[in-house]
Amino acid sequence: MSSRSLKSAFKSYWKQLRFNLSASDSPLFQFYYRNLYTPKKGSLADFLSQYSLSKTGNFFVIQIGANDGITNDPIHKFIKRDGWKGVLLEPQPDVFKNELSKIYHKNKGIHPICAAIGREDGFQKLYKIGFCNMRWATGLASFSLEKIQLAFKNGVVEKNCKKFGIAIPASPDAQIGFENVAVISPETLIKNYSISKIDLLQIDAEGYDLEVIRIFEIPKTNPQAIIFENENLNSEDLNTCYEFLKANDYSLAKFGRDTLALKNPTNQLKGFFTENRL
Repeated sequence: MSSRSLKSAFKSYWKQLRFNLSASDSPLFQFYYRNLYTPKKGSLADFLSQYSLSKTGNFFVIQIGANDGITNDPIHKFIKRDGWKGVLLEPQPDVFKNELSKIYHKNKGIHPICAAIGREDGFQKLYKIGFCNMRWATGLASFSLEKIQLAFKNGVVEKNCKKFGIAIPASPDAQIGFENVAVISPETLIKNYSISKIDLLQIDAEGYDLEVIRIFEIPKTNPQAIIFENENLNSEDLNTCYEFLKANDYSLAKFGRDTLALKNPTNQLKGFFTENRL
């Protein structure tokens, strides 16, 4: 077996082991994050850790685009460590059934939902990689066909296929698929789960982030903090998003691919908006 194959096999083994430890609420998993884990000072994880601890036992999150609930997920460890409550939305049925619903089945305050957020309840076409269901592929699913097409044009798909030894189908029809997924409006979501406050709105919507913020009627739902991906928004949409949030009294800070928006930062959290302020 080549060194690359060994490395890939180890990563797959570690990913599955970590998933199982979390899903079972293993004492080892809990001990590590409660007693040994220390996020890098000044990082987004550091903010989330301090913000979470400032609201211990009283933290409510809404996550849009939860995927498997753990891979490249900035909030998973804090949900588990600090007993967050909340609603996690993932529209892809297979991902929801096989992963997201399983990893949180012991967390009674967390409610995974197989749905996307939208202006009205109903169904919408979700575009996705048509020939692979690995995490990198399901993470690219989007309501924007153009975003999926761009992933082929800019080499993202090719890079991952080479990494895992996957052949890209020659037929365009086989490259990109779609499925009609359930959509729930913020109004229905808030009503169904009796949501009285939102400490964090966490968004990973593959370029749909600005639309999610608009759909969520931020002045009305008033989340205390919002985290969204900035790298998939073009400069015009990103500036629009920033100006909208600033107009609604949010302080902004950039942490690599993610942007943090927070209302009325406490003295404890103001430091995160010094070097990274937008």
